[in-house]
This record gives sequence, C-alpha cells and structure tokens, in this order.
Amino acid sequence: MSYKNTHKFPAGESETVEFKTSFNAEAIETLVAFANAKGGSVYVGITDDAGVVGVSLGKEATAGWVNEIRNKTAPCIIPDVEIIEKDAKTVVVLSVPEYPVKPVSFKGRYYKRTGNSNQLLSLSEVVNLHLQTINSSWDAYLDTVHSPDDISLDKVQSAIEVMKSNGLTISETPMLFLQKYDLLRDGKLTNAAYLLFKDKDSFTTTIELGRFQDTITIKDTARTKTDILTQIEQVLDFVRKHINKRVIITGEARNTQKWQYPLEAIREIVINMIIHRDYRAASDSIVKIFDNKMEFYNPGQLPEEISVEDLLSNNYKSTPRNKLIADFCKDMRLIEKYGSGIGRIVDYFKQDGLPIPDFKNISGGFQVTVYGKEYDGKTPDNIPLITEGERKVLELIQNNNFIKREKIAESLGISINTVKTFMSGLKKKGVLERVGNNKTGYWKISFQIAISPQSSPQSSPQSSKC
Repeated sequence: MSYKNTHKFPAGESETVEFKTSFNAEAIETLVAFANAKGGSVYVGITDDAGVVGVSLGKEATAGWVNEIRNKTAPCIIPDVEIIEKDAKTVVVLSVPEYPVKPVSFKGRYYKRTGNSNQLLSLSEVVNLHLQTINSSWDAYLDTVHSPDDISLDKVQSAIEVMKSNGLTISETPMLFLQKYDLLRDGKLTNAAYLLFKDKDSFTTTIELGRFQDTITIKDTARTKTDILTQIEQVLDFVRKHINKRVIITGEARNTQKWQYPLEAIREIVINMIIHRDYRAASDSIVKIFDNKMEFYNPGQLPEEISVEDLLSNNYKSTPRNKLIADFCKDMRLIEKYGSGIGRIVDYFKQDGLPIPDFKNISGGFQVTVYGKEYDGKTPDNIPLITEGERKVLELIQNNNFIKREKIAESLGISINTVKTFMSGLKKKGVLERVGNNKTGYWKISFQIAISPQSSPQSSPQSSKC
C-alpha cells in the first residue's frame, strides 16, 4: 500500500479505468474483468462523470477490502493499493495486472472488460479464454465419446496419399500417422481426429445447403453430415450445380468456361468455413444460393480482438479456432498460411469486377455474402442464357452442323419433340440459326452462350439429401 500526491489522474472511464463512489461488489466484478483482459484500475471515491467525492477510511479498511477481494475471486487476485489525494479528498486506487492463467471468477461468474464496461462471459467464452491462455484449442482435447473404431483408416490413408503427392515423405501406418500429428494420444482420439476421419455421418458436422428462388421459396436442398474433409468437395459440388456458367464456343476442341463467381474464392470461403467452425455450437453451418448472391453462415464469431475492418486490411494476428485441424489442413495444402485467405478472396472478386464480399458477425456466428451477376434470360453482357439440355444440343451441332434432329434425339436419348423444343428455344434466344432449307441446309451458332444450372423445359423444384 502506498500514499501518493503525484498520481496522474485519468480523465474518464476506459478499457483499463473505472470509477466507483464506494467499495462494493461491483468494484470486485470490475477487477475480475480487468484481470481477464489487459489489467486495469478501479478508482474508489470518484463518480461516473469523474467528480471527486472521496472515501472515509477507517483503521485497516483497505486491508479488509483486499481480503474480501481475495476470498471472493478464484483464482484469488490481490490488487495493488494506492491512496491518493485529489481536491483535498481521499481516493483509493485498486489495480490488477492481466492474470496469466485465465479466467478469473467473482462468486462463480466470469467477466471480461470490453470498452468501458464489464461483459458477463458465456460458457463457451469461458472455455475459449482458458484455451487461449494455455495456447491450446478445443479440437486438441481428447474425445470422451468416440474411440478409434469410430474413424475410417481408409480416409486416413487417403489423406496420407494427398500429402505424399504434395511432396511430403510419409512412411508411417495410418495409426502411427495419427499419433505423429497428435490426433491420437495414448490410444484415444482427439476431437480433431474424429471430425477429420469419422466413419459415419453425425449431426456434429451438419451443413445445410439450399438453392432459393427468393427468400422463402426453396428450389433444391441438401444436407451433409460426413467428415469435414469430404464436406469441402460436397459443398463445392452443390455450389457448382446451382450457379451459372458461361461457355465461349471457340471452334476448338475445348470451349472456354467462366463461372458466375470466381471458384477459387468460393473454395477459399468454403474451406475457411469448415476449418474454423465452432463445432461445440448447437447451430449448423448454412449455405444459401440465390440468383445473384450466396450466403455462407458458420457458427462461431470472430475473436473479440479482431474486427471486420482488421480482416479486410489484414491488420490482425491469425488465431485459428481449431489449431490442430488448421495445422493438418495446411500440410494437406488446403490452406496456404494462417490469416491470408480473406485477402485472396477479396482479390479474386476484384479481378472479376464483382463487389467485395460482405463479412459480418451475426446471430452467434460469422457470415460471408458474395454477390455475382444476376442472370435473367440474358447475362449483363447481353449473352443469352441457355439450359443444360440446349447446351448438349449445341455441342452436337458444333461437331456436325449438318446433323439432323433425329440423330440428335438418338444421341441424347430424348424424343424428337424435346429436340424441337430445345432448338426452338435456341432460335428465340438468337443462339441458333438455320441456313438454307431443311434438306440441304446447315445450322449456325453464335460464339458465346451462358449456361443456366439445373434447368430445362421439364425441370421443377426438387429436394435431395447428401
């Protein structure tokens, strides 16, 4: 305890300063919040608006305060005490540093300083704070529910083969390989091992997928509940199925294709969504596809110390929620390095002349919304939009522009009437033109078309499950 008259008095409350007119339970709560954050000081004898009212100190008063703080906190904290004179009145300053092993509680409740107020922490936030303190993460803990019998060693071997193709030298058996990556300890699975290689579907990894005509009308749905490595391709397959693709017919053996969204960016979003998901949360990951946008929602918000602005400016230190999974996926070359994905996503969209995706915390999770060009009959570049069936007809015509309708029907396994319907649609869209008469003439096609996913004259809303 010390007495000072030269103390630099703060102008107001802040992330590390709080004023109290008297010592009470709220003062202890604030000290706990400081200990769980960056440390701070409680000024007893000051009003909220920085007015000095002072306190009357009896014999051993501050010693009693310190003892009460120690008895009501766990782990117990013991503040430094300073008694200062301000405007001829006595003010007591109780100060605590950031506590090394978090979190600290007050009467069984946990608080953290955010701005100039105390935030009551949820159970998951308490766990996260502790894991960050010991430089660990939930996925590195042992799975108390599942055993090695619940994972597929064939899936482990497949991951090994991928790593070998990436140039890594691996000679271990699947079980030894799991031990090497700390996915298996003392014969027990970690949470990461189960998520990466589980043998059977389970609700733990559920991702809901939907193609929407509008905000309430669903045209197609799917659900995946398998291991997270398999889910990456399943989600990407669903996305590719339901977004538009432009085909530039060049006359060469291969046609040039351009998707409605940059697929490299979409892959980056999906991988980050799956790797960094909070798998302890009760909610599911959700992907919604609309005509001109897609939404990717994931349980688990950004860390408190990282804002969306920090993400976009790359002004942050990456702290993966699932460190073991992230490290493993890095060796599989699914991710390049921690913290670089957002920048690449933004660059891909800029290169395609599309709006920068929207990133935000929402409803206990994190959502990325991407915007593409809306295709409605014609593309923004005035390129006709055709169906998959019409595309197949055009491919046959491209190879033989004298081909007859009967031959097209036979090749595609459809009726003559369906071929006529396809050709009629192509003519109306200005893609297909008949030159000469029906007997000796030939077909002429334009050089650019855009393909509409999952559409044909017979198409209708449908539902499916992965």
